[in-house]
Amino acid sequence: MTAGMPRILAIMGSGETAPTMTSVHADLLNRLGPPPVPAVMLDTPYGFQENAPEISAKAMQYFRENVRHPIEIASFRRAEATDALAYETMLAQVRQARYVFAGPGSPTYAVSQWRQSAVRQALVEKLETGGCVTFSSAAACTLGRVGLPVYEVYKVGMDPFWFEGLDLVATIGINAAVIPHYNNAEGGTHDTRFCYMGERRLRILEAQLRADEFVLGVDEHTALILDLVAGSATVRGNGAISLRRAGREQRIPAGETVPIDLIRSGGDGGGAPAEVMAPPVEVAGEAAAAPAESPRSVERARNPFMDGVDQRRADFDSALDVGDVDAALAALLSLDGHLWDWSRDTLDSDDMDRARSLMRTMLVRLGGLAHTGMRDPREVVGPFVEAILELRVRARAEHRFDQADALRDVLAGLGVEVRDGRDGSSWELA
Repeated sequence: MTAGMPRILAIMGSGETAPTMTSVHADLLNRLGPPPVPAVMLDTPYGFQENAPEISAKAMQYFRENVRHPIEIASFRRAEATDALAYETMLAQVRQARYVFAGPGSPTYAVSQWRQSAVRQALVEKLETGGCVTFSSAAACTLGRVGLPVYEVYKVGMDPFWFEGLDLVATIGINAAVIPHYNNAEGGTHDTRFCYMGERRLRILEAQLRADEFVLGVDEHTALILDLVAGSATVRGNGAISLRRAGREQRIPAGETVPIDLIRSGGDGGGAPAEVMAPPVEVAGEAAAAPAESPRSVERARNPFMDGVDQRRADFDSALDVGDVDAALAALLSLDGHLWDWSRDTLDSDDMDRARSLMRTMLVRLGGLAHTGMRDPREVVGPFVEAILELRVRARAEHRFDQADALRDVLAGLGVEVRDGRDGSSWELA
């Protein structure tokens, strides 16, 4: 073991290249000795995607500019297409790195490429000799003895099942199936918690686990940091982690540090911030019914990106309501900065497209006001209308009714409607 080197496994629920996890990456890297800290990103989980080079480039830019630590790509996109030199180069990068990161993509694809390689052993050695392994999103699904085939079940429609995972957490005494995106709420009208599985399918999956296994859930934009030297487990970010057995759940919120043995126990050890959720249930198979929500449901995920977009839109609307051009422009500039901060994130939804569309709408609205002006038209034309009305009052008082009518016609032609009453004349813009 490298003297004084921490041994850390960090599991992120999502947001691995988003502003929400920037400080987590930075703090972990800062614990790994003086810079430059050798850091690599495994591109295998997304290696099948046509835009894999773009994802790699965005991740490298994120680490360089946001985290302030450079990262290299340890490339192993497709086992059968990787020659011996490229393969050994990738392994050397992983072994020499103090920080190994993997994130978005397909968990089943990643494991299918890693299974016949020495990648797992290199990661085990990292946890045994010193360094940090950070797995998020799709990569996090591979950490247990069994993993969640998200695409196959949620997108393709296969019956719920587990695939054979890397079983990496078992090497540190945790017999769990890791589920990121635990509090996902993208479904809106249908349950997409538990990495898009929902309660019904998760209960079916739980029934397939061994008696000594449990579900380790990590909320979106949340990280569980397992310090193997200190024997501690720290939760950071926006949500919580969950230790769940047969529908019975214990939540540990962000900001808490607990003994790592509590995680190993699957929540049976007690002595930690806890919240007991749904009672245990028996699941006989696919037809078994489960409520759409547990009696006390996991808090649905907030979307930090869209929350920021919505806040700036509200600021923009409020500024226009009171005619404050500077505040409206400030809201637009703030939105632009917000989009830039999140531009390196590997968003797997259309949130960025929606935000850019909203920004274009805001720009068009502000541009339209450049033509019409922000001031109340009454404020602009009021003094002139009042002067003409005063001339009309004098003309009527002196019985020059033809002139009074002519002045009224002039105002009407300018879009000013004059109303005569007992208390004098009033006017409105037509």
